[in-house]
Amino acid sequence: MSGRISILLEPLDALVNQDKILQSLIAENLVSDPDSARGRLLREAARLFRDKGYERTTVRDLAAAVGIQSGSLFHHFRTKEEILKAVMVETIRLNTAVMQAAMSAADSNREKLRALVSAELESINGQTGEAMAVLVFEWRSLSEASQAEVLKLRDIYEALWLDVLNALKDEGALVADPFVVRRMLTGALSWTVTWYRPERGGLTQDGLTDQVVAMLGLSQS
Repeated sequence: MSGRISILLEPLDALVNQDKILQSLIAENLVSDPDSARGRLLREAARLFRDKGYERTTVRDLAAAVGIQSGSLFHHFRTKEEILKAVMVETIRLNTAVMQAAMSAADSNREKLRALVSAELESINGQTGEAMAVLVFEWRSLSEASQAEVLKLRDIYEALWLDVLNALKDEGALVADPFVVRRMLTGALSWTVTWYRPERGGLTQDGLTDQVVAMLGLSQS
């Protein structure tokens, strides 16, 4: 798969309607319906791979988590690795589409960057958090062929960031190298899963997004 995900989304005023995006992706057979047998399997697989690790998670564990016989898993996937790859692929597709929609509602490059930061924080700390963790920590468990397929999608995702950061650089708003900024943001945003707890009365996600953007010190010139 190359280029941007071919999905028609109406511009959204404030918060990106993730359910609408999800339904569009399901209709195009790009992600699984979370209420389907395949979707439930992928959700439980993400949880188990994050909690136990891919190698220590057995086919029996996966089957038990969704209440089916072990052999029934292979109605959906030929191997355990295919399940791992599907968790990663579908997560990237969904989050890429969410980011594209968020950016479409932004009027300036600064607003687009803020939309990207907010969307990535949501992907890491929200409903796809388990799958995002699997994407990071179980990367080496994929075969080279599967890694290459996931990387193609990851390149589309990363291009969204680099396009905006390069535009800000061209405007004179960003001083640092866009590639380095993105790598630093990748680490910083990913690490929020270890400490960010909005339910304890701390920063809201909007507040945390503002803090991240403020740290970049974008020039107004």
